[in-house]
Amino acid sequence: MLNDSILTLITFVPTAGAVVVALLPRKGRVIPAFTLLVTLVTFVLSLHLPAHFDYARHGFQFEVNLPWIAHPAIRYHLGIDGLSLWLVLLTTFLGPVGVLVSWRAIETRTKEFYFFFLLQQTAMIGVFISLDLFLYYGFWELSLVPMAILIAMFGRERGPRAALKFFVYTFLPSAFLLVAILWLYAKTGTFEFVQLQSLIASGGFAPEALWWASLGFLVAFAVKVPVFPLHGWLANVIEEAPIAMAMVVAGKLGLYSIFRFNLGLFPEQARAIAPLMIALAVIGLLYGALVALAQTDMRRLVAFAILSNLSFCTLGIFCFAVGGLNGAVYQTINEGLTGSALLVMISFLYERYGSFDMTRYGGVAAKLPMLATLWVVTTLALVGLPLFNGFVGEFLVLSGSFPVHPSWVAAATTGVILSVAYMLWMAQRIFYGQPSPLVANRVPFDLGAREHLTLWPMVLLMAAMGVASPYWIKGIESGVMQFPAITRSAGVTGDRQSAAEAVRTPAPSQTADAVAGGAR
Repeated sequence: MLNDSILTLITFVPTAGAVVVALLPRKGRVIPAFTLLVTLVTFVLSLHLPAHFDYARHGFQFEVNLPWIAHPAIRYHLGIDGLSLWLVLLTTFLGPVGVLVSWRAIETRTKEFYFFFLLQQTAMIGVFISLDLFLYYGFWELSLVPMAILIAMFGRERGPRAALKFFVYTFLPSAFLLVAILWLYAKTGTFEFVQLQSLIASGGFAPEALWWASLGFLVAFAVKVPVFPLHGWLANVIEEAPIAMAMVVAGKLGLYSIFRFNLGLFPEQARAIAPLMIALAVIGLLYGALVALAQTDMRRLVAFAILSNLSFCTLGIFCFAVGGLNGAVYQTINEGLTGSALLVMISFLYERYGSFDMTRYGGVAAKLPMLATLWVVTTLALVGLPLFNGFVGEFLVLSGSFPVHPSWVAAATTGVILSVAYMLWMAQRIFYGQPSPLVANRVPFDLGAREHLTLWPMVLLMAAMGVASPYWIKGIESGVMQFPAITRSAGVTGDRQSAAEAVRTPAPSQTADAVAGGAR
C-alpha cells in the first residue's frame, strides 16, 4: 500500500511542514527543531525507495498516474527509475544537514528561512520524480523562487545582486524550455514523458523542428548545471548564499534533466551536439580548476571547483558510453555529497574565526584537530583517492569515455591533477604551518555534538560509496540502459552485440565488477 503513495508523501511532507512553520511562533529554537523533524521524517520515508526498488527491472517504479487537469491534458504522474533513485535520496539526506548547518548561522527571520527551505525540498524532489512535462516544469520553476529569495534575504554582502543574477540567468532560459514543452504538446496532445518518447522515436517530426526543441531544453538545463560559459552566476551565488542553499544550488537538477530529457527525448539531436558539449565540458573543467588555484576566498574556490567537477559529469554524459554515463551520474551524487561536506566545514570554520579569507589562516589543526581530520578526509574524497567515492566516479567517466574520445579525455585528466593541487593547497594553507594572528589570538572549541552529527554521516557515506560502489551502480545502470541513445551506441540488436562495440561500451555486469576491482 505504501508503494502507491510513497512518492507523494516524500514530495509533500516538506510542503506540509512549511505550512506549519508559517504558523509557529518565533520563540527560541522551535522553528528549526520542527524543520529538522520534518526533514528527518522525509529522509526516513525516502529509505523505502531503495529498500523496495527492483534493481533487475527497467522502467519506472512506484508510479502514480492520475488525471489532474482535463484541458490541457495534464496528469499527476510520478515515478522513479535507477537514474532518479539516488538523487531523491541525496536530496532528502541533505535536508537535515541543511537544517543543522543553519542552526547557528540563521539567527534572524528564521520563519522565512525555514519556510522557503522546505519549499525548496519539495521543488527539488518534484523535479526528479515528475513524468508529466507540465508538472515537471512547475517544480522546475518552483525550485528557482525559494533559492532566489533566500539568497537575497540572507546573502553576506551583495545578496540581492547575486539573487538577481541567479534569477536572470536561470529564469530567462526556462522560457525556451516552456516554449519547447508547449510545442511538443501542440504536436502530440500529451505532456507524458513516456508517450512523448515513443512518439518522437516513431518519426513524424521534422528534424529541424526537433533540433530547435531539443536546443530549448538543453539551454535551460545547461545554465542550471552550469556548463561553461554559462557559469557567470555560480561564483556570486556560492559566495553569497546561505550554506544550506549553496549546497544544492548547482549540478543535480541540470545534469539530471539533460540526461532525462535531452538523451531520453532527443537522442539524435543530443548526439549531433555532443562534440560541442564535450569541448565545452573540457574547457570548463580546466578553466574552473585554474581559476580555483588563484582564489584566496574559500567559498569562491569551492565555487570554481564545483564548476570543474560538474564539467567532468557533462563530459561523461555526452561521450555516450555506458561506463561514462554511470560515472557521470555517480559523480553528480559525489559532488552533492562531498561538495556539501566541504561547504559545511567552511561554515563551521567561519563560525569560529569570522573570515573566509585563506590568507588570514594557518595552524588551525593545532586548535581544531577533529575538524582538520574530517576536512582532509573530505579533500581526499574530492580529489579521487582510491577507496573513496570520488575515485569511483572519476574512474568510470575516464575509463568509459576514453575509448570513444581519447584526446578530450586525456585533456580532462589535467583537470584532475589540478584539483589535487588546489584542494591540498587550501588544506595546507588553512590547517598547517605556524598559527596566524587570527588563529593564535582565539581559543575556539573543536567540533560539538551538532557538528559531529552533521559531518560524520557524510564522511562515512563517502567511504561507503567508495568501498561498496556496486550497490549504487546497479541502480544507476538499470536507469542508464533504458535510454535509446545508449542502446544504439552500444550496438545492441536483439540479444547480440558486436565485439568492437562491446569494447567501446562495457556490458552492464562488467561495469560494477570493474569498479569493485579498482576500489580493491
